[in-house]
Order: sequence, then structure tokens, then C-alpha cells
Amino acid sequence: VHRTNFLLGQAYGADFVYDEMMVAGLGDMGKAAAEAIAKMNPLASDKGPKPGEGPSKEERENGHYDILFVGETSGGDRIDAVVTGDKDPGYGSTSKMIAQAALCLVHDVPDAKGGIWTPGAIMGAPLRQRLIDHAGMTFTAG
Repeated sequence: VHRTNFLLGQAYGADFVYDEMMVAGLGDMGKAAAEAIAKMNPLASDKGPKPGEGPSKEERENGHYDILFVGETSGGDRIDAVVTGDKDPGYGSTSKMIAQAALCLVHDVPDAKGGIWTPGAIMGAPLRQRLIDHAGMTFTAG
């Protein structure tokens, strides 16, 4: 996110700050949830799915996700944004995102120069529209 801001000439502002986290709750239950989340990270151990394992076709097709982003303006106002997807995020949506990004590069930004870009900096609004039109995603803010 910081790289995109830089590539877009500080479009989000020179003082832009970004961080991310998962919310696990309060007290002992929150602590237990946070510890469980930390242990589930498949990149941190060899306990994740093996090649050929993962969700079933039914789980991929029937999965979905809603992601809430909470922002704060420099004036202290809160802004919420929600991204939703109509398939399993790890398998169903990711493949559609990759396909639409490739089509966007070819059809919507064919004159883009090479280099180290982020999807937001090189494709921005055209990719977002493709994801809405062809990948079962929604983007709302307010």
C-alpha cells in the first residue's frame, strides 16, 4: 500500500499511514482466538495443506468473504470500506483476480511502461471495474 502511494505521487497523502491486523476479541476468549490464529498461519510451519489438498469444489464455489477496512482522515473522521467476493478467497477469487489483471494489462493499460509496479498503481480503476464486472467482487466506501 505504501509502494502504491509512492508510485502514484503520494496520492493518499505524504503523511499516509497503513497497518493491518485481525481482530480476535477481548479477554481470555480474545487471547485464545489470537493464539489460534497465529498457529494457523500455514507459512509459519509445515502444518498447512499439502499439494493437492485444500477446499472441495463445493467449498470453493459456496465460499465468500467480506473484508472491512477502517480508515481515519487527518481530521479524525472515520471511513469504512468493504470488499466482498462471491467465491472462496484462496481459490475461487484469486484465480479470477489474476485472470482479470492479465486482461486489464493487455486491454486497458497496454501502453504501461515496465518496471516494479503494484496492481493499484498500474491498473487502478480499470482493474477495480473488471473485478466488479467479471470476478464477483464489490467495493463500497462511506
